[in-house]
Amino acid sequence: MLLLQVAVVVLLTVGAVAWMVLMFRRDATDDAAGHSLGVAESFAQAPGMVAALRSDDPEAVLQPRVDAVEKSSDVDFVSVYDEGGVRQTRPAPGVTTETLTPSSLASLLAGQTVQGHHSGPRGDVVRTAVPIRDSGGTVVGAVSVGVLERNAGAQVAQQLPALLGTAAAAVVATTAGTTLVSRRMMRRTRGLSTTEIMRLYEHHDAVLHAAREGVVIADDRRRLLLVNDEAQRLLDLPAEFQGRPVRELPLAAPIAELLCTGRKASDEVHLVGSRVLSVNQRSLDRYGVPSGTVMTLRDSTELQELSGRAEAAAARLGVLYEASVAIGTTLSVTRTAEELAEVAVPRFADHVTVDLAESVLRGNEPPAGVPRLRRVAATPVGPGSGVAPAGEAIAVQPAGPQAAGLASRQAVLTSDVRGTPGPWAQSTADARRMLDHGFHSLITAPLSTGGSVLGVADFWRSEDSRPFDADDLALVSELAAHTAICIDNARRYTREHAVAETLQRSLLPHSLPDQSLVDVAHRYLPARGGVGGDWFDVIPLPGARVALVVGDVVGHGLHAAATMGRLRTAVHNFSALDLPPEELLGHLDELASRIDGAQGTEGDGDGNGFTGATCLYAVYDATSGVCALARSGHPEPALVRPDGTVEYLKVPVSPPLGLGGGMPFETAEVTLPEGSRLVLYTDGLVEDRVRGIDAGLETLRKALARRDRSSEETCQDVLDALLPARPNDDVALLVARTRLLDPSRVAEWDVPEDPAVVAGIRADVTRRLDAWNLDDTLAFNTELVISELVTNAIRYATGPIRLRVLTYHDSLVCEVADGSSTSPHLRRAATTDEGGRGLFLVAQFAQRWGTRYTARGKVIWTEQSLRRPSPDAQEATADELLDQWDDTAW
Repeated sequence: MLLLQVAVVVLLTVGAVAWMVLMFRRDATDDAAGHSLGVAESFAQAPGMVAALRSDDPEAVLQPRVDAVEKSSDVDFVSVYDEGGVRQTRPAPGVTTETLTPSSLASLLAGQTVQGHHSGPRGDVVRTAVPIRDSGGTVVGAVSVGVLERNAGAQVAQQLPALLGTAAAAVVATTAGTTLVSRRMMRRTRGLSTTEIMRLYEHHDAVLHAAREGVVIADDRRRLLLVNDEAQRLLDLPAEFQGRPVRELPLAAPIAELLCTGRKASDEVHLVGSRVLSVNQRSLDRYGVPSGTVMTLRDSTELQELSGRAEAAAARLGVLYEASVAIGTTLSVTRTAEELAEVAVPRFADHVTVDLAESVLRGNEPPAGVPRLRRVAATPVGPGSGVAPAGEAIAVQPAGPQAAGLASRQAVLTSDVRGTPGPWAQSTADARRMLDHGFHSLITAPLSTGGSVLGVADFWRSEDSRPFDADDLALVSELAAHTAICIDNARRYTREHAVAETLQRSLLPHSLPDQSLVDVAHRYLPARGGVGGDWFDVIPLPGARVALVVGDVVGHGLHAAATMGRLRTAVHNFSALDLPPEELLGHLDELASRIDGAQGTEGDGDGNGFTGATCLYAVYDATSGVCALARSGHPEPALVRPDGTVEYLKVPVSPPLGLGGGMPFETAEVTLPEGSRLVLYTDGLVEDRVRGIDAGLETLRKALARRDRSSEETCQDVLDALLPARPNDDVALLVARTRLLDPSRVAEWDVPEDPAVVAGIRADVTRRLDAWNLDDTLAFNTELVISELVTNAIRYATGPIRLRVLTYHDSLVCEVADGSSTSPHLRRAATTDEGGRGLFLVAQFAQRWGTRYTARGKVIWTEQSLRRPSPDAQEATADELLDQWDDTAW
């Protein structure tokens, strides 16, 4: 088609060019004839022409004039003849040699002008001859002027390039236009053949007139482009709708809104007049650009009643689905009841109340008979409605639907409560107010599971709502069954949470021990989801030392709390042995592994077995300021120096307790300046679901970077900066502000390995006790203790031997260090034994005693209280103590 159109255009252009060339040549010839006529008449009428012809030598007179005219008039030749037809001028060389023919001469003599063509040496000539008249009008001669036809063609040649260029441009423009039109047609028709286009036309005609589904097409400016007969009938459109804006047409509001907005619609049902139409609408996309919309309409009037029933069923299914998702999202009994009310109102009921047994609210089992109910949820109603608010005790009326439902364990439908105004309310006055408020239909559903009644839920409809029916009763039964299961789960969790919280709080320290080595503040906050296994401890150790402990058992609930108690007790026991931090964590790891193994073999199947714990154990020595720390999977402690600078101590980390597989632990030692704050914490403080641990540690650093803050102030600063409103994990925080023991309260002696020096050592100690203003009784007991310990070290141990006596708070501590790793043991000595009674005396006169191993030996220590004994206390002498041993008892 395109080639045919191009060929036609080229043919028409060639014909037009040929015709124009011929016309140009004709016009040029006519112009040449006219020009030659004008020049001939002008020359023939020039003054002196008659006199020149009648002169003796006409050629001499006329030839100069002829030459001048030929040059100035743009003609090829000028010839002058007398009345006899004789040439009186010379012919132009190579132009013409013609003479006047008799017929031409006769016409000239008759006063006529003669024009014609003839061939000459230089080509065809256009010639015009006019007569020359004297004053009397007599023809005395003739003037012939000629123009070569090629000169006329030269004018055509001058116009030919422009003509051809114009023709070529016309051909190109026409071809381009034809090409664009063809391409646009191809694009419009999607490259379809004529047969396919005809088939599409037939389909289009069928859609317009034969289809029984309405079709409406609007462009992007919301003007109607196409409306078939069925759509015109369904929408009652006028005949002149083509191209009119949607807003100008008498369309129903929902249909006009759809067409004006162009939004997507799928099987929407709209009432148009008396018809129910199912409407679909989609956008028309052309090359990715929205260009309009197409709407289809189907008359669904006959399906209106069936559709209403289906919608009601779908609504009930929607309520059940939403209930399955929205009820039971928390493990709170009260919140679960509130969720039931929120799901049912306003989609299903106008007002809902939920009453639960008081024992259920406390997490206990519901009673066997009719329970004592308390309202825990009630949707808002206006004042004076007669509906008891949440929090009030509810009495079950014996003849009311609540009592019937509790007895039968089935939901009870009261379609019209106006017929029985009383048993369904707390009082007759409340019933009257409820009726005045518009309540008219009630379904009462007991919340029961496993044969136990947890409570009851009342569903009300009021004012313009239709009464409840049997289908609604089935829906309420399903809602009540699902809610009862969720409330029972929440009740069980409430009980377990209460037991776990009670257990955990009983296992955590109620108060910290009385000591003066560090100023301690602490915080513990349970997680939102339940108690966990975080704990902390402050344990005084002999020798002006104190142990600081923070730990975290993985998980929550009873198992975590119980495991925490076992580990905390173990830490107390191991610290009583005065073990170094790395050895204590080693024993604790072994214990955790045994706990894990024991729980694994029990196989209770609840998935709450021991899954690991973390612990940080630090021992601070107030005499030297040295703190020894070891940790097992626990976050690094923070140290706040007196100037406010904060650093995280690089304590070697080991796997969590119970997961290390016997790996050794390492201890780090750091010297703490007096007034430093050592901050121990669990990971719940610095890490949660929305904040990474790095960000939490940086926030903690900023919260701690303040000078001159007490331990209590530091705890509060940290919680204000890091603790969320409802933490997801337990938080344990322990802040210890360090103190150094006054050097004047410490005395040390190097003891030679000679028993003779014992007396001098006793005297030195006595003098030092006098300087400390300690009483004589304490000095006597101390002399006895030191004498026994030093003598035993000289006799049984190896050097070097060193004695240290220090007093702090309300204690006096005596320590004897030697190079032996052999520890003495307390035993009963027989009457005949010469020895064996010294350690017994030490144990009787000292409040506590023990052995602490060091890297170079051991230290045997005793601790005596500086507090005065009560007046009723009887002092025992050494002889009385020795008399307590009876050899006959062996």
